[in-house]
Amino acid sequence: MAPKKINEDVVVPVSKIPRLINGLDALSRQHDITIVNFGHAGNGNIHVNLLIDPQDAAQMARAEACLDAVFSLVLTLDGTLSGEHGIGLVKRDFVGREIDAATLQLMRHIKATFDPHNILNPGKVFPADTASLSPRALP
Repeated sequence: MAPKKINEDVVVPVSKIPRLINGLDALSRQHDITIVNFGHAGNGNIHVNLLIDPQDAAQMARAEACLDAVFSLVLTLDGTLSGEHGIGLVKRDFVGREIDAATLQLMRHIKATFDPHNILNPGKVFPADTASLSPRALP
């Protein structure tokens, strides 16, 4: 159907899956991006796949805007940005929308305690604007 896909796993309360799927359909039309969903409805974990052609710059720009809207939709439905695949690089800059600054700071401090040399997945999980904080800069 497309040369590539952007595959994200999100979770919403099971009772809100119909609203998520309807919202994803609307975003697909709004951004002119094909979205294919599958997942684990029993626990609210849905794999959202944006089908893309990386050679099409206009489509990639629409896909980026669509993905941003997907994450916003999930959070308005009291969901979370990741169910089983983790945060990584793609979702890293969206984490601050879900987790408040004080909690992120605590998470950074815990990571610094167990990974003082920042060798475990450096640059991942925490939003880029604060990923470069050294452990010494943490309270």
